[in-house]
Amino acid sequence: MPSGTNRNDIQIGQLVEVVQKHHQRTGELTEGVVKRILTKSANHPHGIKVMLDSGIVGRVKNILPE
Repeated sequence: MPSGTNRNDIQIGQLVEVVQKHHQRTGELTEGVVKRILTKSANHPHGIKVMLDSGIVGRVKNILPE
């Protein structure tokens, strides 16, 4: 399963799990569908930052199978 650190692995409309800024200490994950990819660089060690359909912004931790 690809991790969320490479921008190329993430597509709009994909189901992912993200960690929100205020959940970074607990590691609580939020599931959702990618609406926008916010990170400009090709990869990021803490995960690519995305906005979900729900408006939640977080870093991708897991890319879920369809």
